[in-house]
Amino acid sequence: MRTRFLALAVLAVASLAGATEALAQTPAPSRRPDVIFVPTPEAVVEAMLQVANVTKNDVVYDLGCGDGRIPVTAARKYGARGVCFDIDPQRIAEATENVAKNNVGNLVRVVHADLFEQDLSGASVITLYLLPSLNVKLMPKLMKECKPGTRIVSHAFDMGDWKPEKELDVDGRKVYFWTIPKR
Repeated sequence: MRTRFLALAVLAVASLAGATEALAQTPAPSRRPDVIFVPTPEAVVEAMLQVANVTKNDVVYDLGCGDGRIPVTAARKYGARGVCFDIDPQRIAEATENVAKNNVGNLVRVVHADLFEQDLSGASVITLYLLPSLNVKLMPKLMKECKPGTRIVSHAFDMGDWKPEKELDVDGRKVYFWTIPKR
């Protein structure tokens, strides 16, 4: 019995060491966040997911996810998969807690990363609550990496010259919707 316990302890330590090594190989973003965290109201979250027609077949990427409420709601309400991206370790901790609290860890991943350095090609829906200048900076990346038909939804801010297909007013807040065009 004691030998079996020691063997399990050695395996646990080896697994922990491997996980720690894997984390060490994934460098955390080194720059500060571009925006402060301002939570998106639940009514706006609902409108964003509705205008994008999110279903269980979608993969929702939230760029600058804050506490992860948009992918968590997409998973909980629609069964969609989601990825929360944020550069701020505090937001990553909050999003991770939100995913766990809502029991959607099987559907939602939380990634500590710079959204400008991520591959966005896996998304069918991308949600944003950034600043106008960041949206405009992000637009070429969206056009290059996202498949035609990918839906883009922004809370509060447009994308400069790229005119939205839909513009909603939700309790005095704007929601903008676009679709990545055919190439």
